Amino acid sequence: MEFFKTLEEVLRKRKSDLPDKSYTAELFRDGIDRILKKIGEEAGEVIIAAKNNDEKELIHEIADLLFHLEVLLIEKGMSLETIARELQKRHS
Repeated sequence: MEFFKTLEEVLRKRKSDLPDKSYTAELFRDGIDRILKKIGEEAGEVIIAAKNNDEKELIHEIADLLFHLEVLLIEKGMSLETIARELQKRHS
């Protein structure tokens, strides 16, 4: 799970630097509506992949969804740790 910390660092850097040839920077430049649209699209693709019973496709689509959720967290000034603490609180 250490990768998620690394990913968050990369996403924060993309948000602050906004490099020209970066898909992630493009999401940040386009704003919250674009990020939310991508999350909706990816969630739908996860559902379809799960219904298709294709493990490889499901893994791919869940990874896409998690990536875009991470982008949203960074956009909102949060981290996956924020979510982990909430889940811990609920299950304590």
